[in-house]
Order: sequence, then C-alpha cells, then structure tokens
Amino acid sequence: MRGTDDRSDFLFSYVSPEHRVPADHPLRPLRTMTDAALERLSRRFETMYSEMGRPSIPPEQLLRALLLQHLYSIRSERLLIEQLDYNLLFRWFVGLGMDEPIWDHSTFSKNRDRLLAADVATAFFDAVLTEARTHRLLSDEHFTVDGTLLEAWASHKSFRPKDREERPTDDPGNPTVNFRGDHRKNDTHQSTTDPDARLYKKGVGRPAQLAYLGHLLMENRSGLVVDARVTPADGYGERDAALMMIADQPGGRVTLGGDKGYDYPAFVAELRRMTVTPHVAQNTTNRRSAIDARTTRHAGYALSQRTRKRVEEAFGWMKTIGLMRKLRHRRGPRVEWIFRFAAAAYNLIRIRNLVYATP
Repeated sequence: MRGTDDRSDFLFSYVSPEHRVPADHPLRPLRTMTDAALERLSRRFETMYSEMGRPSIPPEQLLRALLLQHLYSIRSERLLIEQLDYNLLFRWFVGLGMDEPIWDHSTFSKNRDRLLAADVATAFFDAVLTEARTHRLLSDEHFTVDGTLLEAWASHKSFRPKDREERPTDDPGNPTVNFRGDHRKNDTHQSTTDPDARLYKKGVGRPAQLAYLGHLLMENRSGLVVDARVTPADGYGERDAALMMIADQPGGRVTLGGDKGYDYPAFVAELRRMTVTPHVAQNTTNRRSAIDARTTRHAGYALSQRTRKRVEEAFGWMKTIGLMRKLRHRRGPRVEWIFRFAAAAYNLIRIRNLVYATP
C-alpha cells in the first residue's frame, strides 16, 4: 500500500552523527589520520592562545573544516559554514554535535593570521608525513620535482605603474583601462590588488597573467608529496625551489627527476655538487643537453622518467579538486600556507588509498 506523506518534524533524535556515518565511508580513515596529526600539534596550539579570556573556536575544528573545503571543492568559507549548519556528515567530521551552533564565516579570517604566524600548515603537513612513515610509504632515495603556475586573485587592470597613481576617469569600481601598446614589466609595474603577484608567461604563445609558481617535491615510492613551496613567478623559480627542497631532504646520495625545464648546465652541476644524481629529461632543442651518457645509460634513469609523471597527479588534484586553479587569497605567505595545506590534503587521500583501500 502507498505510504502517507507526513511532514511533521520530530522533536528529538536518538541517533548520533557517529552512527549515521557508514562504517565504510571514505571520510572515516581521513578522520582517523587527521585526528592523529592534530594530536601531534596539541602543544603548538597551546602556545598560540592566551590563558585568559573567552574560549575560542578550537583550532582543530577550524583545520578540519578547512580540510573539508579542499576535499569537497567548496569555493568559499560562507558556503562552508552553510554546509556545516545542515550537513550531518560535515558536522561529524569537524567534531560538532547535532545542536551545537555554527560559528560565523569571519572566524576563518580572524584566525588565519594566527595559524599563519604559528606555521600550522607546515606542522600539519609534517604530521601527515609522519603518518606515512609509520606505514613505511616514504622513500628517502628517489625524488621528483615539478612546478606549476598558480593564477593570482588579481586582474590585469590592477597591474599599474609603481611611480605614479592613476585615477579612474569613469567607474571607480570597474574602470576602463587601455594598456595596449604599453610596455608593462614587473620592474616598473605592480598589482594594487596583490603586490606579491608577478606578471608571467609560461611559454611562447601563452598569455601573460598575474601568478605565483607552486613547487612540489615527490618521493617516487608511493607518489607522496614531501615538500611544497610557493615562489614569485619568474624564469628561475622552479630550479631555485628544486635546489632548496632537495637540500632539505636527509640521506646520502639521492636521485632527482624532472622535466626538460630543469635541463640547465648550472642546475645540473649544482645537483652533482650536492651528491644528487640528476634524472631530468634531456632538452636537445637547438642545444646540447647537460645530461650525458653517464646518467642515461643506467636503468634507474629510465625508471625515474616513467615515475616522474606521477607528480602531475598531485597538481591535477590540487587544481581540479583542491581549489588551487584560481587562488582565493592574496600575498605570498598566505598563498604558500594554503598551497601547503592543500598538499597535505592530497597526501591524506593518497595514504588512504594505499593503506585503507578495500582490496
């Protein structure tokens, strides 16, 4: 028989969010690993807050909410708060009860500077890597480096000369700007929206845009990101960041894979001085490659060339899912904070797929 369409609301519910989430839900292992990582940061959180005054929103809940924003591609913090209000799955993951009030979206802005000053993103990133080490997923011998362009939250209209102030003649909010024929350079111009962004063109025939460069260092065993950095967009950022990231890795003689953009004599020579074997792709377009038969004759070189393409999976996830295709924050330190936090989110998903996936 047909059931009745009753619309009466129940006053009480005796089922907790813990019992509403299925035991095999993909967020459960992520919640377990996130809680373990945040537990390692407990002492750091203690130093961030005063012992007097009203209790603030727990930083653990703020970070879990930001993690959900990256995992579910929620484009703004207003929408994130809206989801937290009625989504029982999100409430369970963050650690909120059924009837607990939701904080205002401005709480993220007020606490972001505090989290930035304490370098919580780096600490959380390292705590996630500690989780990977407990499962013996990390390699300390073979690495891959790559960089990508991060489009800044600034328009071409904001890229104006440094030495003079231009007043709009029509609409102050959206003025008409004609920069055709002007020689705009980073030395003489600067964005008024994001002064740290640089005008950069990826290659010949590609459009110039205000951007940053994001860099990842991946270990080759499991495809996990072991370092993430953001630098100003210029022609040397990728190689400089690669040298800094590989220098911070412990161990003896290691290999470093990369694409043709890293095939420069000075870069290769510096790697060899650091006892790092350069496994970068050869660039022989109208030039001689800095990688010779001393490196290419070994089977490990071909293996590194096959494995290095896996770093594109991290960039692909961070841009399509992790909200890194178009930046939503301004200034270099804040952009790097978000970029490193997104890399930690990718590592959590990667560890879950390697360890907790059902065979």
